[in-house]
Amino acid sequence: MSSRQVVCDYAGDELYPGDLINYSARRKNRVRVSDAIIRRVTTRVVGGRLRPMLLVEPTGVESGYVRRRSLRQTWVSSEHVRLIMSGYARP
Repeated sequence: MSSRQVVCDYAGDELYPGDLINYSARRKNRVRVSDAIIRRVTTRVVGGRLRPMLLVEPTGVESGYVRRRSLRQTWVSSEHVRLIMSGYARP
């Protein structure tokens, strides 16, 4: 995070609802790369530290040959998130 008002990805790009991002998602004992749309941006206290959190909705575009079972929304930390396109979908 570059300032207290803005949540950023690991490259310093600002993240807002409606942005298209790329993040790492676990599936059993593997990690896959998934694309998702940010639905909500907030912060939470985890282990005594303030962590930026994103509510994301997967688009279905991801690495791996096994399909994702559901496209439900999930909370992810912005620690391993990279912005692909800003303003992709309006919230």
